Amino acid sequence: MPLPTKITVIGAGSASFGENTLSALLRSKKLRGSTLALVDRNPQSLRIVQRLAERLNQEWQAGFTITGHTHHGDALPGSDFVVSAIEVGPREELWKSDFEIPLKYGVRQPYAENGGPGGFAHAARNVLPVLEIARDMEQACPTAWFINFTNPMVRICDLVNRYSSIKAVGLCHQLMIGYVFVGMMLAKDLGFENPSGITGMHPSIQEHAARDQVLHHILPLVDIRAAGTNHFSWILSIRRRDTGEDLYPLFRQRWEAYPPDFEPLTRRIYESFGIFPVPGDSHLCEYLPWVSDPQTRPWEKYHIPLYDWDTFAAMRDISLNRLESMAEGTMPVDALLETDSEGALEMIENVAAAGNHYHMAANLPNVGQIPNLPLNSIVETPVFVDGDGIHPVHVGALPEPVAELCRRELFTAQLGIDAAVTGDRQKALQCLLLDPIITDLETAQRVLDDYLVTYKAHLPQFWK
Repeated sequence: MPLPTKITVIGAGSASFGENTLSALLRSKKLRGSTLALVDRNPQSLRIVQRLAERLNQEWQAGFTITGHTHHGDALPGSDFVVSAIEVGPREELWKSDFEIPLKYGVRQPYAENGGPGGFAHAARNVLPVLEIARDMEQACPTAWFINFTNPMVRICDLVNRYSSIKAVGLCHQLMIGYVFVGMMLAKDLGFENPSGITGMHPSIQEHAARDQVLHHILPLVDIRAAGTNHFSWILSIRRRDTGEDLYPLFRQRWEAYPPDFEPLTRRIYESFGIFPVPGDSHLCEYLPWVSDPQTRPWEKYHIPLYDWDTFAAMRDISLNRLESMAEGTMPVDALLETDSEGALEMIENVAAAGNHYHMAANLPNVGQIPNLPLNSIVETPVFVDGDGIHPVHVGALPEPVAELCRRELFTAQLGIDAAVTGDRQKALQCLLLDPIITDLETAQRVLDDYLVTYKAHLPQFWK
C-alpha cells in the first residue's frame, strides 16, 4: 500500500527540477496520496510548475494533493522531506561575475563554480537563504530530511550539518561522468558501440544525448564504487555486475591506448596519483593547485573550456517556456515518463515506505566511512537507504596523497562557511588564502574586498 507523506520542494520553479524531479515524484506508485508543496519566490515560475504538476497529477492519476507557496514558511509544517534546489540569481550572470572579478587582480580561475574564490562567493550568497530554511525546519518539521541540490554541494551540506539540527543529504549526478568514462573505454569489450561526437566531459548541450547512450549501455553491466568529496571523487573499483570481475586493469589498459587529447588533465592526474578521478576536467580543475598559473597557462595546455554562461542562461528560458507549454496543455508530456530525479525519488520512497535501496553516491557527514578524511566533514560515498534513514557505506581510506588534496578542500570549505555565517572577514580572507587557486596575500585581500562590495546586497552579514 502507498504510504502518504509530505514533500516540500523549495526552488520548484527551476526548469530542470520541474522536468525531472517533479515528474519522477508524481510517477511514483509508492507515494500516491501524498502531499506535494511547491515553493518558489517567483510567482510566474511557481504558477507554471504548479499547473504542470496539476496536469501530471490528473493525467497520471497520481492522487497527490498539490499546493503552491511563495514562501517556504507556509509550506514547511508537517513536511517529511524538504527538497531544496534554490539558487541566488541570476545564476549564470553571478557565476560569470565570480570568474571575472579575480581576473582584475591577475587570478584566472579555471571554472569558478564550486572551488576557488568563485566557490567561496557562490556559497556565501546562498548561506543566509539556506540557513533560514534550516532554522524554520527546526521549528516546523524538525525530523524531516533536507535533500540538497544547491551548489557548492559540500559547502551547503556542511552549513546545514554544522549550523542546524536538521538531517541533510546532498545529491549530485556527477558519478555518471565516471560511468561514461568507463563505458567509452570498455564498450567493445562489453559488446556495444560508442556513439560518435563525444569530445570531452565538459557541460555540452550537443553531447548530452551521446553520453546518455553510453550510460544506457554501461549502467546495467558495471558497478563503480567511488568516494571522496563532491565533484572531487575517485574511482575505487570497477566490477562486472554479472561475474564480479575486476575491470580496473582492463580500463587502465584501454585508457592508456586512448587518444591523449581526451580529457588531458584527468589523464595527467591519473598518471600521477594512480587512481582515476571521476568528474572530468571541468570540475576536477577547481580543486587543484596546478591549473591557474598565469605564466604557464595550464588551462590552455589542458584545453579546459569555460562554462558557456550565455548559452545556458538562454537554455533556462527555453526550458521554462517548454514547461509552460506542457502546463497549458499545448505540448504532450510523454517525455516526462522517463525523467530521472537524480536520487530524490529514491531517498523519499525508501525512507517513507521502509524500502531497501543502494544508492551509488550521496553526500553525508563523515562518521568514518572515509577514515582518513576529517570526521563530520561532508564526504561523498555510496549509501544505503531504508526506513531508518540514509546510511553511508564505509569504503575505507583513500590513497593518502589524494586524501591530502581532499582534506585541504574540506577545511577551506568549512572555513568559508564559518565566515559566511558569522560575517567574519578575517575567516573569509583565510579561506581564500588556503584555497589552491590563490598564491598571493595582497591579491587575496583585493579579491575578497571586491566580492564583498559587489555582492553587498547578498552578503549583509559582512557589513554589520
